[in-house]
Amino acid sequence: MVKICCIGAGYVGGPTMAVIALKCPEIQVAVVDISVPRISAWNSDTLPIYEPGLDEVVKKCRGKNLFFSSDVEKHVSEADIVFVSVNTPTKTQGLGAGKAADLTYWESAARMIADVSKSNKIVVEKSTVPVKTAEAIEKILTHNSKGINFQILSNPEFLAEGTAIQDLFEPDRVLIGGRETPEGQKAIKALRDVYAHWVPMDRIICTNLWSAELSKLAANAFLAQRISSVNAMSALCEATGADVSQVSHAVGKDTRIGPKFLNASVGFGGSCFQKDILNLVYICECNGLPEVANYWKQVIKVNDYRKARFVNRIVSSMFNTVSGKKIAILGFAFKKDTGDTRETPAIDVCKGLLGDKAMLSIYDPQVSEEQIQRDLSMNKFDWDHPVHLQPTSPSSMKQVSVVWDAYAATKDAHGICILTEWDEFKTLDYQKIYDNMQKPAFVFDGRNIVDVAKLREIGFIVYSIGKPLDEWLKDMPAVA
Repeated sequence: MVKICCIGAGYVGGPTMAVIALKCPEIQVAVVDISVPRISAWNSDTLPIYEPGLDEVVKKCRGKNLFFSSDVEKHVSEADIVFVSVNTPTKTQGLGAGKAADLTYWESAARMIADVSKSNKIVVEKSTVPVKTAEAIEKILTHNSKGINFQILSNPEFLAEGTAIQDLFEPDRVLIGGRETPEGQKAIKALRDVYAHWVPMDRIICTNLWSAELSKLAANAFLAQRISSVNAMSALCEATGADVSQVSHAVGKDTRIGPKFLNASVGFGGSCFQKDILNLVYICECNGLPEVANYWKQVIKVNDYRKARFVNRIVSSMFNTVSGKKIAILGFAFKKDTGDTRETPAIDVCKGLLGDKAMLSIYDPQVSEEQIQRDLSMNKFDWDHPVHLQPTSPSSMKQVSVVWDAYAATKDAHGICILTEWDEFKTLDYQKIYDNMQKPAFVFDGRNIVDVAKLREIGFIVYSIGKPLDEWLKDMPAVA
């Protein structure tokens, strides 16, 4: 029986291994993590992450050929294939601070693999890593190999949170990069055979190591670039009276461009986009390509501008102060159908409003109060370290209350900010909400999901990103 072990029971490791176990019943799959609470959650009825369809997959396989364990060394030493899916945060100090990936956790995983291995292994990079990481890992493994043969593969994930299980069931492509040696090609074939249980062969792309590593960074950079492009256009739309939805629709009808990732919003978030672009920038700088680095930097600059502009729009609309005013925050996750808050635009928007002394009442159907308080009290990039290495009990902010109902969040509020496109926010009883708010009542729609005309009819002053401005807002520019 082939044995697979995955180090790291997070958003990538957990769902990926669960689907491999489901689709390959003859393979034994173990997901290991040093965090005992996280492993306990994977073994309970309440999984540590929310992802549509994940529960069913885990429950079908757990205890049969899918196991979650904190006995890392045992499962690594027994495995034929070891996936490594550990945190690769952005460095906060030292060489490359603010851009380069911190490979501390990756290196310690590699040293542990070398230390406990008693048989040949295929080691698979699953985390997002900078180009040439495989080379560094290979050196660590071979210098500590004790005669054991290690083959390194790069197998980047292309999952979108909220649709991860569907993405795993029917991937656009599976990318496997390896050495162009007989042993390397043999390792590629072994991993390809795992995926071939359910993925058509023409969707499994085999490349060299560096192409696979760079393809992941490039894919995320291209997607983020589209979001920043449409968000840049949205500012111009507001200035000219154009409607960004109509512009996006017209642009997306061009088959060379296509309609995906053209929704204007308060900005992109998630664990990968910003981190991967910063990584790309650093690699470009290290390779003497400053013009290329500056090009990709601009994608992040526009994203930061979009968030700052949204905050400034709120403050300037409300008589240039939100001090002491209750503002309802609807949605905190970085997008709908996930509880993930990593790099969510909501953090910067909330921090901007708190900086102006607003009182925030936050509601998100999938994010806990502890997570929200933790996110708002954490320093930049802290989120990407394992939980036990993050600041312990977050200091509760007096200006922030977390509620479990949109109506409680909006009661007596001066304004509403919609920061996640949860479907339930489209169907709220806005008349009831309006009746229970301070007047004038504002809606700042950071996801363009509300019926603007209907809300204005009720009496709201509405700001939607990239849409023709409410008369009230025209004299109050959002200078950022």
